[in-house]
Amino acid sequence: MASETRTDSFVVFDHVQKSYDGEQLVVKDLNLTIGKGEFLTMLGPSGSGKTTCLMMLAGFETATNGEIRLDGRNINLVPPHKRGIGMVFQNYALFPHMTVGENLAFPLEVRGMGKADREVKVKRALDMVQMGAFINRRPAQLSGGQQQRIALARALVFDPGLVLMDEPLGALDKQLREHMQFEIKHLHESLGITVVYVTHDQGEALTMSDRIAVFNDGRIQQLASPSDLYERPDNSFVAGFIGENNKLDGTIEDIVGGRALVRLVTGELIDATPVNVTHKGQATLVSIRPERVEFKPEMLPADAHTIEAEVLEFIYMGDLFRTRLRVAGSDEFVIKCRNTQGQRVLAPGEKIRIGWAPADARALDPL
Repeated sequence: MASETRTDSFVVFDHVQKSYDGEQLVVKDLNLTIGKGEFLTMLGPSGSGKTTCLMMLAGFETATNGEIRLDGRNINLVPPHKRGIGMVFQNYALFPHMTVGENLAFPLEVRGMGKADREVKVKRALDMVQMGAFINRRPAQLSGGQQQRIALARALVFDPGLVLMDEPLGALDKQLREHMQFEIKHLHESLGITVVYVTHDQGEALTMSDRIAVFNDGRIQQLASPSDLYERPDNSFVAGFIGENNKLDGTIEDIVGGRALVRLVTGELIDATPVNVTHKGQATLVSIRPERVEFKPEMLPADAHTIEAEVLEFIYMGDLFRTRLRVAGSDEFVIKCRNTQGQRVLAPGEKIRIGWAPADARALDPL
């Protein structure tokens, strides 16, 4: 899905393209509408075009073709400082010679705001991120997480309608990064601002977003809610990029009543839901999430085909058991089971039969 129509069009990319020095397009015919108050994440691998799109929206890059509109206004030729957009970078971009308060006051001073009004807005922004006590410190006296909070407050201090965030949590350790994800999400919910967020971290995107645009090779591969992306990927790239995913190569034997019968390369038959395959004899890649695979007979659908698997490795992960299997010639098939009381532990070398509900397996285009 390359685009999705929205009636509340606050940010619009209309047939936007970007190339450098007339060479190959980095962004290819982007059509994207972002609603007011939405948290939209641009997600994808390095070089997929997501950051270039953010930089064009910010005004630091110019579109080669097409139009970018903000609240109905064409902003292609509007300089960055006149777009009224807040920006948060991974490296914080705080002025080291200024105190925290001076860093926040600076964008207000540039806009001609009086001292008394500046002080009120700076205090309010610091209170939003629970950093009021640090107003007289300099950035070098703050931890990475504290600096990121200040960078976020500076982006919010002049009440922008749109805030752009470019990998803002990439420099933080895992625990702090996860904590900041929830802080940003809660700030977005309480303030009602529009956020466009860029990351290559799929977990971050799933946690924070209203919708996610998955980029690859300069195009949006799918635009959907986090649950739709995870549960119903449109193609093999999205299925492989979002979350852990088992992949089995095969050929379509038949498609009847919204259900595909797939013959795997080793000859076994399995069931799946056809997504972008249409006819018998077509090559397919079947995608199944590890947590949707069952090995207990009582948990398997009565009409689902099962397939033999050999246990290769069992890994204890605390809340989960992760088991790697040999299935249909692949040694990288994984199942995940919750660590509940009485959960059976599978031993390496053990032979089991596995299966799944056809709705949980998706027959996709081969990579």
